[in-house]
Amino acid sequence: MFDNAITVDALAAARRAANVAEARMCALMVDYETQERETSTHQTTSMGALVARSLIPTEVGQAMGWSAQQATLRLHTCRTARSRTPFVWSAFGAGDIDYAAVQAVVTTVQKLHHPESVTRLDTTVVAYASTHTTAELKRWLRRFVERVEPDEAVTRAGAERERRYVRVDHGDDGMSWISAYVPAHVAGAVERRLWKEARRLDADGRTLEQKSADLFAAWLTTSESTTAMIDVDVVLTVPADVLAGARSGFATSADDAWSIPASWVAELAAAGDPFWHRMVVDPVTDDVLSVEYVGRFANATLRRALEIRDGTCATAGCLTPAWKCEIDHRIPWPRGSTTATNTRPLSKAHHAHKSHGLTPKTVRPAAGFVVDVYWSAA
Repeated sequence: MFDNAITVDALAAARRAANVAEARMCALMVDYETQERETSTHQTTSMGALVARSLIPTEVGQAMGWSAQQATLRLHTCRTARSRTPFVWSAFGAGDIDYAAVQAVVTTVQKLHHPESVTRLDTTVVAYASTHTTAELKRWLRRFVERVEPDEAVTRAGAERERRYVRVDHGDDGMSWISAYVPAHVAGAVERRLWKEARRLDADGRTLEQKSADLFAAWLTTSESTTAMIDVDVVLTVPADVLAGARSGFATSADDAWSIPASWVAELAAAGDPFWHRMVVDPVTDDVLSVEYVGRFANATLRRALEIRDGTCATAGCLTPAWKCEIDHRIPWPRGSTTATNTRPLSKAHHAHKSHGLTPKTVRPAAGFVVDVYWSAA
């Protein structure tokens, strides 16, 4: 036993102190850059001034143990945050958020076209960033861009779809990498089908990852089709007004990991035989379904409802998709019933933690919103 027990509060305090120190370092870097740029104006020639300014990242890099390229990126991020997002910069200085959050916000700022959008982001993002992980923040930022500047986001998505490609990079030890830049819903369907089919295979000594890799290779080397057909469940939530064409917008995966322009959903519908459902969440109880199941295990209908309602594992900070999770009873069965209010998705690891009495203190609350429409193609 430790004489002085270490608490999570002590860890949080250390993290805040580290954020404050890093913010101070970033402020000094930007101040040094500003100082040296001012000094360079006193050079006798314009070429001399240019050379003096170009040396700044190298000098900063040497002081910090970075390359000049790393220093340039850090300087740009900090300079942009201080000049364009004062609330974010202030939160960084107070230790409420870290550099990774600042960098994610600045990356988002560069995607926004209108000054009022940047102001809106600056005044709203800190509350979320200070209480969520960087991965969760990046998803929030993606949704923000799609919500406040949907037309520009749709245009950008269309341009990126034109850049789709597949690349093979041969490595060492008899192995190679295959990477593909494809529309998000296609990648989502691939991920889900690999998971589903790999779990169906008989136990033969291979891990789930190995089975998935073998299936992936087999499908690529044996199929003769030249067009992609999605034959696995893909669940997308779409705001009703966007679906009706009243405004531009995006369709989002149930776990919020990716999104596509809603107009692409129409293309998917035209290519297959989709069916539509409306799923309404009770604004008070968050109950998706009013039906109670007698058995212990949630049936397919309830699992789908929980996937749409919660999206990911209910443990705060865990982004395991709900469709990969196990279904947990808040009040253990049979004392607790198998209903939407008493069940939630937990990753296999977090479900095991709970079973051994090691449930984390922080659990993400169930989604408190209405899912207007979702599209599922099977």
